[in-house]
Amino acid sequence: MKGIMKANNRAVDERVLELRRGEGRSLESLVRDMIPLLGEDPNRDGLLRTPHRVEKALEFLTQGYHADIPSIVNDALYEVESDGMVVVRDIEFFSMCEHHMLPFFGKMHVAYLPSDRVIGLSKIPRIVDVFARRLQIQERLTQEVAQTIADVVDARGVGVVSEATHFCMMMRGVEKQHSSTVTSAMIGAFRTQKATRDEFLSLIRPR
Repeated sequence: MKGIMKANNRAVDERVLELRRGEGRSLESLVRDMIPLLGEDPNRDGLLRTPHRVEKALEFLTQGYHADIPSIVNDALYEVESDGMVVVRDIEFFSMCEHHMLPFFGKMHVAYLPSDRVIGLSKIPRIVDVFARRLQIQERLTQEVAQTIADVVDARGVGVVSEATHFCMMMRGVEKQHSSTVTSAMIGAFRTQKATRDEFLSLIRPR
């Protein structure tokens, strides 16, 4: 898993550098060219620095492509004798829909059954951010977080549930302002054992 993650990150970085070298373009210049196509004047006072701001915003919102899971975990794995369920609820996340590049945001609940070690609690939201800060779909985001936790901790099982609001459904298309989307990923004991799954779902139920 570590080798695959590093290889993927290197491939993304190399593609970005190749595009910028070959085209001689930056996100900032592309945004500047886009503004007139939308019907605006890029030289208007309020828009002069907009291309630079958009470039910085997009770099922040997609920084997950350049993240490295082993560096984030940073050996924060600890041996334990307990085999009880570990649950981190209500992890806020923001992402961008890969279909329209509009935001979606919500909360994620992550649980796992350790084998003989646990991960530092702060690392779980950091792992969520690695996969949220990309062009994404909610279904894949949920699965990637679950699989990464399972691989890093060597867990007996992992359960992840996410609930999100999608601007591509609110601002355009069907224009539904109050709908939300729930996705789940269950691995190992969370998939095969109903009692484990029920315990998890009861612990994340709104109170």
